[in-house]
Amino acid sequence: MSVTTNSPFARDAAFHLHPQTNLRLHEQIGPTVIRGGEGVHVVDVDGNRFIEGMSGLWCAALGFSNRRLADAAHRQLLALPYQQAFAHRVAEPVIDLTEALVERAPAGLTKVMLQSSGSEAVDTAIKLVWYYHEAIGKPEKRKIIGRARAYHGTTVASASLTGLPNMHRGFGIPLPGFLHVSCPHHYRQAQAGESEDAFAVRLARELEETILREGPDTVGAFFAEPVMGTGGVIVPPAGYFEKVQAVLRRHDVLMVADEVICGFGRTGHYWGCDAFGIRPDMLTCAKGLSSAYFPISALMVSEPIYQAIADQTDRLGGFGQGFTYGGHPVGAAVALETLRIYDEIDIVGRARRMGALLQEGLRRYADHPLVGEVRGIGMMAALEMVADKRTRAPYPAEMKVAARVSDALRARGVLLRALGDSLLCAPPLIIEEAELATVVDAVGEALDQVQRDLAGLQ
Repeated sequence: MSVTTNSPFARDAAFHLHPQTNLRLHEQIGPTVIRGGEGVHVVDVDGNRFIEGMSGLWCAALGFSNRRLADAAHRQLLALPYQQAFAHRVAEPVIDLTEALVERAPAGLTKVMLQSSGSEAVDTAIKLVWYYHEAIGKPEKRKIIGRARAYHGTTVASASLTGLPNMHRGFGIPLPGFLHVSCPHHYRQAQAGESEDAFAVRLARELEETILREGPDTVGAFFAEPVMGTGGVIVPPAGYFEKVQAVLRRHDVLMVADEVICGFGRTGHYWGCDAFGIRPDMLTCAKGLSSAYFPISALMVSEPIYQAIADQTDRLGGFGQGFTYGGHPVGAAVALETLRIYDEIDIVGRARRMGALLQEGLRRYADHPLVGEVRGIGMMAALEMVADKRTRAPYPAEMKVAARVSDALRARGVLLRALGDSLLCAPPLIIEEAELATVVDAVGEALDQVQRDLAGLQ
């Protein structure tokens, strides 16, 4: 890579403040500049071609060159490039999209509010928890419970709900009133000899004890991803959500499902809620909603919540919530076309079939010396690296073993994401069997290379 003062690499370092990045390290190594994409591949400015094994950030479900989505955006840009949704205004694609989402939503969700990102959707859900309880005469029910290792976004409120310490350090968050209970990761959190069912019982008891300790009259909602994505593709133990929801119902605490990653087929079900029997009072979704072709998210709420909110807006003379680009007509048009494509190609059936191949393929490496656990569901999976398979002891953080495997994969034309000790995989849902086999085989080669490299360090 040749870096000149006018190169994109130098100009990026000079002008661009990157999110979720070590900025001093970035000054040294510079960016990977992606110039194009086709199908499941992306191409950098040097002509290197990669299988995008993380769908960007879990979101490019239909890959990088879907002409129908580009055409949907173009048509809407020519017809009406912008219209706000405040104070009784709306563009027609927004009406069509909200109707289509309700038709596909888990039972009981009847109204949709649109935003531009998953963080905004979660932030809006938090505010509506407070607004709803105020409306029904329980204004003290403001505390929100999340889980350790959960990821819900990066706004001040959604990051407070997030259970990842790196999202809190340096920002003075979480804010007061955001609580966290244990991560439902049986491999890491279970006690010796504890079955999945006993583990789920213990976590439900912990949740109930937390609610009782704080006071049920002060706890407004419990937020949960059906499968934790950024936390490491943590699949909950069998029966976990059934037990958790029983606790929430006993104490009149709302269940909010964060489907920003899981929605639209990623788990091999249309919604992660379908996979785990979750009956949410609210649901957030984003990423797959437009296959990342336009920034858009949605918050869906139940009819009782809507009715209470509507009455409150009437009492107060308005509703003080919304974003300039919430209900953007271009985003709505693209999302609507995305949903049509999902229906036409049976995205759920496809994700289930290809997901079975992904899970089976990666589980071949469960006995690899570097691997402690292979986990996942549908088209999302993770391999967790351990220094000792018997004790499950992790490698020292400074060794960055998962990042080494990711680097070795990149050299083989596959982009996966290393987070902590885990290597994450979530390819576009349109990936073909041969392309998926390429990813799986490359993982094995990368693991072997890193094993050899580590042996050479000893």
